[in-house]
Amino acid sequence: QVHLVESGGGLVQPGGSLRLSCAVSGETLDYFGMAWFRQAPGKEREEVSCIRGSDGSTDYSRSVKGRFTMSRDKAKNTVSLQMNMLKPEDTAIYYCATDKWCSGEFGSWGQGIHVTVSS
Repeated sequence: QVHLVESGGGLVQPGGSLRLSCAVSGETLDYFGMAWFRQAPGKEREEVSCIRGSDGSTDYSRSVKGRFTMSRDKAKNTVSLQMNMLKPEDTAIYYCATDKWCSGEFGSWGQGIHVTVSS
């Protein structure tokens, strides 16, 4: 059974940076793709990034491309999301999830973590 725990959220001013981390247990990153998605009030769920298990290649949504970077540490079995140049519209609950083929189909996800971008 996969268990995911996010950390690193909080309040940041527009233009600032945050780094989210996700500790993964019950699955190895070599075989599974991992994703970050977010849910803001009144908005649809949005997958912002995914990293493939096979080769570590990444995909990003248009709204975050060039500002967010997803990475993984296979030794620690963690994935991270470095978020730069944050905007108020990035405010949401962010979830770490398994997405085996980076297809947008999430298998398991964590409890979520709040990110608030506000002055």
